[in-house]
Amino acid sequence: MAAPIIGVTPMFAVCFFGFGLGKRLQQRNPDDVLTYPQLFAAGMLSGVFTTVIMAPGERIKCLLQIQAATGETKYSGSLDCAKQLYRESGIRGVYKGTVLTLMRDVPASGMYFMTYEWLKNILTPQGKSVSDLSVPRILFAGGLAGIFNWAVAIPPDVLKSRFQTAPAGKYPNGFRDVLRELIREEGVASLYKGFTAVMIRAFPANAACFLGFEVAMKFLNWVAPGL
Repeated sequence: MAAPIIGVTPMFAVCFFGFGLGKRLQQRNPDDVLTYPQLFAAGMLSGVFTTVIMAPGERIKCLLQIQAATGETKYSGSLDCAKQLYRESGIRGVYKGTVLTLMRDVPASGMYFMTYEWLKNILTPQGKSVSDLSVPRILFAGGLAGIFNWAVAIPPDVLKSRFQTAPAGKYPNGFRDVLRELIREEGVASLYKGFTAVMIRAFPANAACFLGFEVAMKFLNWVAPGL
């Protein structure tokens, strides 16, 4: 748990920053309303940004989870795991699985933010502003956005976890070898392993995430409106 907990705060900060930057890059004026494909593209940029933080954290988390399941103790904790990976394979060892993390986070983040903005617009009463959306509606939009996010992310996440925990050299062709092995041995359904557990977590976690973001933005706009 330590690796994702340490990484979650800067990850979400970078995630929302990337989305905001992606929107600004497509706007000629700050008041321009973006189309849903443009919002998807802005979300995809946030996925690129978060991969820098997520990839090593995910690698360490997966190795420690496998260690706990097998009962063998190679790493004493997250820091020791990172040190050993760096000593054995350098920075490439720490960032193993980065391409698969990008394949997961880029389209999933696009879906995440586009869905949230779409639901906010649908749930806003006629004649009202999106910024005045009630807490229950924000929670509902955020929760469903999390479900849509993980519906896209689960298959590459399964491939990523298998690749990151494999012994060195097992998959010389990367994710293609992992995909072939999984489908051959366990079928297409194996790409959605853990679907139910992920979805049970996705709704409340992302509902809370977006509510926290909206509350924080309102507070910051009140404290420093010109910032």
